[in-house]
Amino acid sequence: MAGKKRPPTALAELGPAASDSSQDEAAARAACPAGEVPAKKKKKLAMEVRKQRKQLDKDRHRQSAEKAAAAPKPQPAPAAAADEEVMPVVPVSVPAPAPAPVVAGPGLHMNVFKDLASPEASLREAAAEALVAELRDVQRAYEKEKAAREEGEEEEAGERDGPSQMEAEKEDGLDNCAPAVRYAIRRLIRGISSSREFARQGFALGLAAVLQSIKAVSVEAVMKLIPTLLEYSASMKGPEAKDNLLGRLFGFGSLARSGRVLGQWKRDKSSPILRDFVTEVVQLGNKKRYLTEPAVALILDLTRKLPDEAIFSEVLDTPCVQDWFNRAANVGDPDALFLALKFQERTNVQREIFGKLLPYPFSLDNFFTEEHLLSLAACFKESAFCLPRIHSIWHVITDMLIREEASQSDNNTSSSKKHKKSKKGSSSEDSKKNLRNFCEVIIERSLLLSSHDRKHLAFNIIIDLLPRLSPSSIQVILSSKVVLGLMDILSNASSWLYNAGQHFLKELVSLVSNDNDRCVAVIINLQKYSFGRFDSLTKTKTVKGLIAKIQNGQDCLHLVQNLMALFVDEGSVADEPSDQSQTTDENSEVGSIEDKELVGEGNADLLKSWVVNTIPFVLKNLKLTSKGSSLTDSEMIKCIEEKFQVQTEILKFFAVQGLFSASLGTEVTSFELQEKFKWPKAAISTSLRNECIEQLQLLLEDAQKDEALHVSGVKSNDLGFYFMRFINTVCNIPSVSLFRTLSSNDDNAFKKTLATESALFQEERKIGTGLDSTKMHVIRYLLIQLLLQVLLHPEEFWEAAIDVIICCKKTFPSIAQCDNSSALESVEGGTEESDEDGSEEPNEDGSLESIDVLVQTFLSVLPHVSGPVCFAIEQVFRVFSDEITETGLLDMLRVVKIDLKGSRRQTDSDDDEDEARVDIEDDDGMEDADVGNVDDATDEMEDDSADEVDEDQDDLEETVDNKATDGDDAEATKGGEDSDDSDGMDDDAMFRIDPYIARIFKERNNLPGSETQQSQLMRFKLRVLTLLEIYLQRNPGICPLIYFCCLYVVYQVK
Repeated sequence: MAGKKRPPTALAELGPAASDSSQDEAAARAACPAGEVPAKKKKKLAMEVRKQRKQLDKDRHRQSAEKAAAAPKPQPAPAAAADEEVMPVVPVSVPAPAPAPVVAGPGLHMNVFKDLASPEASLREAAAEALVAELRDVQRAYEKEKAAREEGEEEEAGERDGPSQMEAEKEDGLDNCAPAVRYAIRRLIRGISSSREFARQGFALGLAAVLQSIKAVSVEAVMKLIPTLLEYSASMKGPEAKDNLLGRLFGFGSLARSGRVLGQWKRDKSSPILRDFVTEVVQLGNKKRYLTEPAVALILDLTRKLPDEAIFSEVLDTPCVQDWFNRAANVGDPDALFLALKFQERTNVQREIFGKLLPYPFSLDNFFTEEHLLSLAACFKESAFCLPRIHSIWHVITDMLIREEASQSDNNTSSSKKHKKSKKGSSSEDSKKNLRNFCEVIIERSLLLSSHDRKHLAFNIIIDLLPRLSPSSIQVILSSKVVLGLMDILSNASSWLYNAGQHFLKELVSLVSNDNDRCVAVIINLQKYSFGRFDSLTKTKTVKGLIAKIQNGQDCLHLVQNLMALFVDEGSVADEPSDQSQTTDENSEVGSIEDKELVGEGNADLLKSWVVNTIPFVLKNLKLTSKGSSLTDSEMIKCIEEKFQVQTEILKFFAVQGLFSASLGTEVTSFELQEKFKWPKAAISTSLRNECIEQLQLLLEDAQKDEALHVSGVKSNDLGFYFMRFINTVCNIPSVSLFRTLSSNDDNAFKKTLATESALFQEERKIGTGLDSTKMHVIRYLLIQLLLQVLLHPEEFWEAAIDVIICCKKTFPSIAQCDNSSALESVEGGTEESDEDGSEEPNEDGSLESIDVLVQTFLSVLPHVSGPVCFAIEQVFRVFSDEITETGLLDMLRVVKIDLKGSRRQTDSDDDEDEARVDIEDDDGMEDADVGNVDDATDEMEDDSADEVDEDQDDLEETVDNKATDGDDAEATKGGEDSDDSDGMDDDAMFRIDPYIARIFKERNNLPGSETQQSQLMRFKLRVLTLLEIYLQRNPGICPLIYFCCLYVVYQVK
């Protein structure tokens, strides 16, 4: 009986066990019944429902595994006591081996989906490959089972496939796919909407790989499944809507990257798959602004391998694309314009299929016309939404501008020699015209006049264009409105775009630092439209830093020539609007009202003054003092030649603009010099002419100082001789005259100075090196400086010039033959009769020595002349100091003896005459020679000779500090005979002078700003002390006399 009862008992136990899996599935369905799903969508996301379903499956399999592991080996026992132990006893039962086919045969492992979201790209790629391999095996097994099912083995195949149906019961259009494949497709589509880590990238990669490998997956079904699973409605907001939209984009991207869409169309040209795909993508892009640009990129990627005919029929002619193009220009859609330009570039079609986006017929010239650019202004404005990233449309536009310039440059190169010049000019003008239209319409009138973001975009576009443009085109894009807008931003640190402006300026400097041609173009434009005040108004040192970077001789010459052209061609500056209202908003104000008025006036003299004071600064970049000690003779010669070339250009410019004017027009050609000279259309002001002459004097002084650097036979060209020959040549041009009519005395001094300097030069060349040659050389430079003083100050210095000429003729009788003796006599007579500005104590006892006359001449001009003339006087005094007589020393001591106290008047008429005559010329006017700002202090200039109030006082300070070194070095360069005359400088008295001289300089620095009579007299005395210091170096034997004089001066100062 027991044996007969076991089968029913076993069957009774197996019945519930067999239905365990179905009960679990029913429980799962009961947990989320079909009728309640719509109601629960409001509270739970679809992902949560899927998680619950997965958890139920895991619990079911875990319970089954636990029961199988805990079951003991089968033993005879009562049926009532072994309810839970009987189930695993029967190994052939149906429920127990249910998971076995999934593990033993082809199956899908869930861990591959987890690895698809890994941050490591290699893990994501490996997971995608594993997923494809598993699904390929599953699909292959499914197809075999399906074939077996068709042969009548449906029951056996159904049992094997039963537990892996997953979501096969759903109608998704994937009828030919295995349930595991269908499940994977749906899960991959849901996964690309996840924003977790790198899930979107990984699942999109997996979807593309599955679509590419498993051909049984229908493309049309996947295209429908993507919007179905990733729902979106206008009412959806927040992360859910964004994730679903981005999921759709990545899903369509996977379709395109898989190649299935394009492959299916190629197999069947009548298939609508391509048009449907483009329609879906365009509609998706129109839902949100941030989706449009990647949607266009997706279409371009899909059609990259399509023939041109297919692009027209399958893409451009679709109703959605045509509707998009037709409304894009009106609403301002940069992505539609980008797509149109890319297709136009690809097909080069001449059809009206792009609406108003592209002109018909299409050409670059037609596209960049002012009218067409105005119609596209809205598109370019709307492209600022993706800042700080630059929209793709701008890369296409810049490529078009650069491609046009490059192609026209190639055409110029390949053109025939006969028409080369005309074609080059025409094509270059066309290229600049298109660039100018683009800058004026889009940059200036559309972006710079709009919001802050669009202004920021405008500067980003300029930075993107600058490194690809030629230097001449840079002058087009850095227009007046761009420069004024940048100045407007940088002038106020509280401006919204202040940081953006600083970044633009930093990038601008970085781009042009290594290209001197572009650097010059940027310097010229920044200063041209700021009237020479860019650094001042923006509170930066941009222009000054850029100029300092130009140190090559040819580059310096190129910059100097551009500055000269800027000085002469002021018409383009006058035509530009100078008000900043077009680029100013409520959050960007210029720093001060004074600066606004200054720029608003458009005063061209400010710009010209900046040019005049900047040109010498450019020359300082070629200074030999910083490299002279490390250069060989050949390298030194090369540097000297380069600097002389720059010096001659600067000298001619200052001479023409400062000394001459043209009577017929503004251009004069010299056939002798083979040069063309130009003047500004507007007459140069007197102050500008004076600045040119003063800079000319400084230039000659600098050239004379550089001669001390020549060693081992290395000699420089004589800039003074070049200047005098140039003056002679220009004076002989019929249509050119001096800028003012000279009086008879000034004219006589002018002509005799030219003649005497020429005779001295010829004699200097004849006798070669030596002390006499040195004397002639320094006197020549003194005569040149006095000639400029005669032109600069009417009726003031002609007597001094004549006196020096007389001394020259007495000292060097050989040059007297070069002058007319009768004229000389008349000049001498006139000089003696009109000795109003002579020495303090005229000689009435008899004729003076020539050296005494020279000293008195020096004393008569020292109160009035500027630094360069004082330097020339010091050089002459140095070489003639051995010949100074007691009369000359007494004359100098009388100057030092003059009382400094205003209340202590000298009763002597000579002293009264001295104090009335002490009207020292103020050199502070030269203190405005800053590069970026003509109003800045001159201590920013490197060369003390151009900046210090009195150059001779700087030399005195150097002399006091260096003692005999200065005298030895200076004399060694001219005459080696007296190189050790200053060996007696170890006198104790001279060392005691040092603190007193320092006190004098301290007192001078503390002088008030207004030049009083006493301060002028103090300056005069310091200049005379410089001469006495030079004399002391050469003649240490009279040290007590000089020491007493200095002590007396210090006592008076106290």
